[in-house]
Amino acid sequence: MRKVSFWRQILTQLILFVIGLFVLLPILGMARLAFDGSLRARPLEFRLFPKQFSFVTFLKVLDKPYQSVDFTMLLRNSLVVSFGAAFIAIVLGASLAYAFARFRFPGRQPGIFALLLTAILPPIAFATPLYILLSMLGIRATLLGLTIVYAAFGMPFCIWNMRAAFQAIPKELEEAAFLDGAGNFTTFRFITLPLAIPSIAVAGLIAFLMSYSEFAIGWLFVEKPGTVTLSMAIYAMVQSQYEGGAQPWSYLGSLALIISIPVVVVFLILQRTLLDRMMFGSLGE
Repeated sequence: MRKVSFWRQILTQLILFVIGLFVLLPILGMARLAFDGSLRARPLEFRLFPKQFSFVTFLKVLDKPYQSVDFTMLLRNSLVVSFGAAFIAIVLGASLAYAFARFRFPGRQPGIFALLLTAILPPIAFATPLYILLSMLGIRATLLGLTIVYAAFGMPFCIWNMRAAFQAIPKELEEAAFLDGAGNFTTFRFITLPLAIPSIAVAGLIAFLMSYSEFAIGWLFVEKPGTVTLSMAIYAMVQSQYEGGAQPWSYLGSLALIISIPVVVVFLILQRTLLDRMMFGSLGE
């Protein structure tokens, strides 16, 4: 093993320290706002710690953070839409990703190009066709319509990520299953799919995060408070602050910390799978 020089170690540690500050300072600032009970509007001075430590803002936010809508309804809407979008993107995307990875058919290359094009286009580019389509189906202002919208946004990344995972699996394993009499679907279900679970989990996590945090496009498909999600509620709270709202910024910090909890929980559940994905990627190289 090559020995690293002393000054190189110092430089590396310094760079990592700066990166850590860049990541942690916004979180600490949001936590300071959340626990500061002395705020009556926006903060007017810089502080590292709360001036008056309090949990009152958390209790108020957990009551009715958005107009007359309960927090439990907002959380339910967010989880239903996010998990639903991730599930649809994975289920529909896995079959298409496997087809792109293993089969040769007419239109394969144009299909991959179209997939890349949809992945780099901004979501607002799909707002009009999705608005018209869901309005024709009569589900535009429902959670189902919002789930379909977010699934459409997350599917290109899921397909591309799972396609790379399927390509990394040796074809010899599938050929051995074919020799034993297994069909395409049986081989995919019992051989290829279990080996690609780590990459599928990563794709599902990204699709979940995209759906959980998106709010700009969602406003186009929401007509009543009962279908508002947590990300939309926090955006509405930010807008009210800039428009001269009376709520203190501690409400904003409290809600921001609360809505991050489900993301942390999902990440902890998939932590081992994500580590397996990193190992799988390094072995594939």
